[in-house]
Amino acid sequence: MIDHPVPELALPATGGKTIRFSELRGTPFVLYFYPKDNTPGCTTEGQAFRDLHAQFAHIGWRIFGVSRDSVKSHESFKTRMSFPFDLLSDQDEKACSVFAVIKMKNMYGRQVRGIERSTFAIDAAGIVRAQWRGVRVSGHAQVVLAFAQSLRA
Repeated sequence: MIDHPVPELALPATGGKTIRFSELRGTPFVLYFYPKDNTPGCTTEGQAFRDLHAQFAHIGWRIFGVSRDSVKSHESFKTRMSFPFDLLSDQDEKACSVFAVIKMKNMYGRQVRGIERSTFAIDAAGIVRAQWRGVRVSGHAQVVLAFAQSLRA
């Protein structure tokens, strides 16, 4: 996936928007995939990106969170957590498939299909410049920010 262009996708987003990857050309962005709204790890991850949002914005990067939850669920989650970035709904798993983030996971002793926490850094030309898979939440958003900052140097 690294050094490959992001394919054209259009996903419904919070705020009644549709985010089209082609329309993001010219702006670098972070796409972080997470399993489910309002769960402990996903809340902590979103809060970490929220808390660093101003630093990402200062260097011209946008942030988008993606899960299979509905836009309605995203709206509630975004409001409750005061996220300054949009959440994208991928209920039909188009983006999940393109980025190969759906995995079999153990959940309370049984196998379930779910999103493997993963993050992608996409440059202004629409090229995936970095990917993190099987993300551990603690410190992750700071690592992504440091990478984004390194591209400016």
